[in-house]
Amino acid sequence: MINCILIDDESKARESFKELVNRYLANRLNIIIACDSIKDAVEAIKKHQPDIVFLDIEMPEENGFQLFKYFNKIDFEVVFTTAFNKYAINAFKHSALDYLLKPINYIELRDVLNKYAHKKDLTTQQEKIDILLSNLNIGSHILSKIALPTLTGYQMEKINHILYCEADQNYTIVHLLSGKQIIVSKTLKNIQELLPEESFCRIHKSTLINLNYVNNYSRVDGHKVSMENGIILDVAGRRIEGFIKAITSIKSNTTPSH
Repeated sequence: MINCILIDDESKARESFKELVNRYLANRLNIIIACDSIKDAVEAIKKHQPDIVFLDIEMPEENGFQLFKYFNKIDFEVVFTTAFNKYAINAFKHSALDYLLKPINYIELRDVLNKYAHKKDLTTQQEKIDILLSNLNIGSHILSKIALPTLTGYQMEKINHILYCEADQNYTIVHLLSGKQIIVSKTLKNIQELLPEESFCRIHKSTLINLNYVNNYSRVDGHKVSMENGIILDVAGRRIEGFIKAITSIKSNTTPSH
């Protein structure tokens, strides 16, 4: 059963939607609550955590797009419902599951539910793959390779080819010895957990380096590390002690390979 919340300021539209569901899709879709404003909807979503939110766009106090400002993370699917198709592009900029024009009919609503079920199945499969590859990466210093999740899939890369990793908001840029860069769809913290801690050290909140490729460390004009490719990276003050401890006790488990 898919649980949903309906947001629409028009009582006639809410009743019509309920009637449609009760008549054709009662065994698939459960309407937890129908709200007539964004304010009430925000409280309902946080309380009930629905699978899907059917969201009207044209409303008097706050339009449907205002809903997103109340959530740091959207962990529910959104289906926009409106009589005006001019909002379609803006709707999909918010990564909507779908877009339904009023009056909503049974066929279109059924297709939305099918689309949701298919997407959820794909997500479940992807999570299984993520867990499998993460488990493999636990022994990455033995396997010598790491599976880096990218925007399009996974990139298998030799650990001893990684020079350093750089945080970029919720992504990570992995810099290789070859000069190539890989955009990884994980945070730097996530990537750090996958790499062998005896070889990789966090020298800054946004930088994780491979200790095997450190050329020198300088305290002149600030604390800086020179890497094998010539790039110079800053060492944050609170990470200096840990970094010095790491380089003075380094035991390489990844033989450099160019």
